[in-house]
Amino acid sequence: MTVSLQVLYPTSDATTFDHDYYMATHMPLVAQHMGAHIQTTQIVKGLAGGPDVPAGFHTVATMTFADQAGLDAALGVAGPVLADIPNFFSGQPMMLIGQVQA
Repeated sequence: MTVSLQVLYPTSDATTFDHDYYMATHMPLVAQHMGAHIQTTQIVKGLAGGPDVPAGFHTVATMTFADQAGLDAALGVAGPVLADIPNFFSGQPMMLIGQVQA
């Protein structure tokens, strides 16, 4: 069963996020270390949380995996990816692991 990993970068506490670094350096690092296990990747840059509401997240990354074993394998080699987070984000990211329903 397909599972997903979402990494959410909240805008709370006046956090900063370097979108250029994220796309040019961090995402290639994700591909290098975890890419063999990832089926799809989608990166969404937050623009708003609704009409006249600031975005609650700088960015949300969604990766899908064939099954839990694929996700586990990807997380097993994610050390350099996780170590890179302070290079572009000043806060603590949130993670959501889920079962893809549709």
